[in-house]
Amino acid sequence: MSANIELDNFAVATDIEASLLQRGLLYCGVDEAGAGPLCGDVVAAAVILDPNKPIPELTDSKKLSEKKRERLFDIIREQALDFCIARATVEEIDSINILNARMLAMSRAVAGLTLPCEHVLVDGNRLPDLDIEATAIIKGDALVAAISAASVLAKVHRDREMLILDKEYPGYGFAKHKGYGTAAHLEALATLGPCAIHRRSYAPVKALLTDI
Repeated sequence: MSANIELDNFAVATDIEASLLQRGLLYCGVDEAGAGPLCGDVVAAAVILDPNKPIPELTDSKKLSEKKRERLFDIIREQALDFCIARATVEEIDSINILNARMLAMSRAVAGLTLPCEHVLVDGNRLPDLDIEATAIIKGDALVAAISAASVLAKVHRDREMLILDKEYPGYGFAKHKGYGTAAHLEALATLGPCAIHRRSYAPVKALLTDI
C-alpha cells in the first residue's frame, strides 16, 4: 500500500534511500513533465538507477541547460537498470483534469517497468495509484538521483515531441516555447485558433472556443 510521506529535507530523503538499499529493495524514481503547457500530452518517466553506476550532475531537469539534459538523457538510458516513459493524452487531460492525468501518466510509467520494482519515490506531495509501496518527496527531483533521472527523461522526451509537432502544426512556435503560454504562443492562438493538440480545458484555449 502506498504511504504518502511528504519530505522536504535532504538528509531525510537520503535516509529513505539508504533504508531502501539496506533492505535490498529495488526502487524507482518517478516524475512528469508538461503539466503547465497549453497543449500536448503530459509525459512521465520511471527510472531504476544502477547503484554501482552513479550519474554525476543529476538534478531537477528545469535547472539544467538543454544541452546538458540531452546528454544526460542518453547516459540515463544507457546506464539505468530499467526505465519507462509513459503519458496521459490531451483528451485525458481535458476529461479528468491535469492533476489526475499527471497521476495516471506516472502510474503507467511504473507499470511499464520490466524489473520488479518494490518501492516508488515520487516527486511532489501526491502519489499516483500504485500497487506497491511509495513515498512522495517534495522537491524530490533535486534531492533523489532516481527522481532527477526521471525528470530528465520526461522533460527531454516531451520537448522532442514538441519539435515534431511544431512541423505538424506550423505557426504556433511549439519548437521554441514547448507549448507553454508565452506571449508568442498566446498571440498565435488568437490568430490561428486552437489546433488539435491544444488542451480545451485550459483557460486561454477555452476562452477562444467560447468566443467562437
